[in-house]
Amino acid sequence: MTAEPTLSIVNAQVVTPAGIVEGALRCAGDGIEDFGASTGPLDGDRIVDARGRLLAPGLVDLGVFAIDKPAFHFGGITRAGLMPDMTPPLDHPARVRFEAQSGKPGLWVHPLAAASVGLEGRQLAELALMQDAGARAVATGRHWIADSGVMLRLLQYAAMLDLVVVTHSEDTGLSGRAAATAGEMATRLGLPSAPSEAESLALARDIALAEMTGARIHARQVTTRGGLALVREAKARGVAITAGVTPAHFMLSDLALQDFRTFARLSPPLRSEEDRRAVVEAIADATIDVIASGHDPRGPEDKNLPFADAAPGMAGAETLLAMTLTLVRDGVIDMARAFDLLARNPADLLGVKAGELRGGFAADFALIDPEEPWVVDSRKMEAAAGNTPFDRQPVQGRVKALWKGGVEIAL
Repeated sequence: MTAEPTLSIVNAQVVTPAGIVEGALRCAGDGIEDFGASTGPLDGDRIVDARGRLLAPGLVDLGVFAIDKPAFHFGGITRAGLMPDMTPPLDHPARVRFEAQSGKPGLWVHPLAAASVGLEGRQLAELALMQDAGARAVATGRHWIADSGVMLRLLQYAAMLDLVVVTHSEDTGLSGRAAATAGEMATRLGLPSAPSEAESLALARDIALAEMTGARIHARQVTTRGGLALVREAKARGVAITAGVTPAHFMLSDLALQDFRTFARLSPPLRSEEDRRAVVEAIADATIDVIASGHDPRGPEDKNLPFADAAPGMAGAETLLAMTLTLVRDGVIDMARAFDLLARNPADLLGVKAGELRGGFAADFALIDPEEPWVVDSRKMEAAAGNTPFDRQPVQGRVKALWKGGVEIAL
């Protein structure tokens, strides 16, 4: 069988952690050989002319709840960290192994092992066996582990295995079945609500235990000024904590609830405008390390209900890139930092050689037109369901071509 010619992308604006470099990128098999201004194609290479577009690493989406390959590819996502909240949960090595193979070759799925049996927060799952089966991290799922003794043992076990623990930061004793954040909007709408301190209390406990054990924790969504202050202070003390957020919590506040549209029913719930601004500040000052889609498509049976009864979640994969690019246009971050948040940092947490255009790393990359306009339309989305809180919103930034392991994916 004749080998495929080496791929060279020329005339590109190459996104690197240090900034944008004009030049080319050359692949060697499924990895990157070299890039930069001095890099050029060799005789026999298959050449793709980028025509001055951005050449950026494929996105690494940390913390999705479903695998929607067409939606991920539309959004430039080449790797996904899959949460353990499946049916049944990812609390057994065989289930982890199956999911780790499920998206290949066009998408690599990195399962996150369930922290506890059945995600019930009582008995630790067999983390070492699931790590051997392909788990790249461990997660508490959609819920916080309320038992501090269980959480302590989890962090001790994960530290021994050098696995990041991905946590959900809401004290369930306060949050209960709340559908909104306590405040003026929840009161006006008559929605069951919980104070934003539910996040701070959960984070404070988890940070204290992480500091005690030396474990690495990733707070998957930190959405309040109080919670972000705790993360900022913990980082200053040297605690091994990282924090993430989804575009909904830096783009929207609880004002989006006023028409009771259940596409805005999320977990954690949308916060006040003050908290939204705090999230933007935390992205700017690097308190937040990861922006993820929180991809959790919900069909009509889950969303066509009274607001408080609807299932939380949003289809986020297709809008992740475009929404993050709004931060670049607004001057909050530069392009290099955007792809640190979307690709390099989540890849580092998962321990994979991806998320960066660098020699020896996976040849996962996208050609992007950051200015191309389009309108988000829930009726036309590639996801299993189109429950996006950004429905009918004009956006800019679109993937024009995508490669996984040096092989082009049809969009």
